[in-house]
Amino acid sequence: MTTSGNWRPATSLVHGGTTRSHHGETSEGLFLTQGFVYDSAEAAERRFKGEDPGFVYSRYANPTVDMFEKRMCMLEGAEDARATASGMAAVSAALMCQVKAGDHVVAARALFGSCRWVVETLMPKYGIETTLVDGRDLDAWQGAVRDNTKVLFLESPTNPTLEVVDVKAVADIAHAAGATLVIDNVFATPLFQKPLELGADVVVYSATKHIDGQGRCLGGIVLSSKEWIDENLHDYFRHTGPSMSPFNAWTLLKGLETLPLRVAAQTRNAALIADRLADHPAVERVIYPGRADHPQAETIARQMKGGSTLVAFEIAGGKPAAFAFQNALSIVEISNNLGDAKSLVTHPATTTHKNLAEEARAELGINDGTLRLSAGIEDGDDLLEDVDRALAAISAVR
Repeated sequence: MTTSGNWRPATSLVHGGTTRSHHGETSEGLFLTQGFVYDSAEAAERRFKGEDPGFVYSRYANPTVDMFEKRMCMLEGAEDARATASGMAAVSAALMCQVKAGDHVVAARALFGSCRWVVETLMPKYGIETTLVDGRDLDAWQGAVRDNTKVLFLESPTNPTLEVVDVKAVADIAHAAGATLVIDNVFATPLFQKPLELGADVVVYSATKHIDGQGRCLGGIVLSSKEWIDENLHDYFRHTGPSMSPFNAWTLLKGLETLPLRVAAQTRNAALIADRLADHPAVERVIYPGRADHPQAETIARQMKGGSTLVAFEIAGGKPAAFAFQNALSIVEISNNLGDAKSLVTHPATTTHKNLAEEARAELGINDGTLRLSAGIEDGDDLLEDVDRALAAISAVR
């Protein structure tokens, strides 16, 4: 087995957690198996009792999935993890495994649409009380906490308007109340922000995004301390079955090898695009965590090591202008995904956040002119030329 000797992230992402079979394969082994066999009935009994280490059933654990979990733990600085079939499976498991009827959850209102559905619609069906707050407002977090508050939940930067929440301050509020802080860190990536170091208890990712980063497969992961995983997530995960496919785990292991290279290139391109957009009269607002004019620039400097691969911006002229911009692009593709090697753009009001009421979208700063662009790894000058052509196309509908 490959072991770490205080490796830096780029090395860990190539070698971390690798377990080789007796064949000595170079690439990680892909174990497409549902179950495992035992030398004897006694051996099976010992395995199920936990006396004999090893695998029992791929819904619980699998050698390929285990390698992905270990590599992510090394990158995140977590003690343990469980990989899931999708990012939303990770979010749902991380929240639902630790609450029951009568408990209370406080969440930032700026969440991905499906995350808000879990908080606003699913949890109340099971008698779990929920409150949404402005994540930037620490007084709002403090004021929302009750005696029965068990979990605080946020994403930072947020989807899609890239608001940034003070993670350490919210963690302090959670812990003073005896609650757990769960953070969706997908927009920051584990390279640019370390929520566990900032005081968070649980970190979740949609591995579908930057971790795969090449549009191939779905995946998610929940990372925390071994104690939290054992006491909260282990049995929930084992019995409800949101497990990751071994093939997807193998694909994601390949994605991790190039994660630092891709994120660095994407971030450079995102910064170029943000600056170009900010200088154009048809663009009313640009939000990018790498710019000095970001509303939470001071917080970003304290808790993030880099900007972002995403840019949020508002086109003058509403939906017709926003659609004209998207339709004029030839390199940047229209898609609701993000974190891909290909540059992608989406109109949140009609895609990722379409199910939110208009008032809720307005609270989040999403209007008919809002666009979210995920920068890829293409040549930066080509992307700028593509954006310039799209900006020029807006004049036809204004």
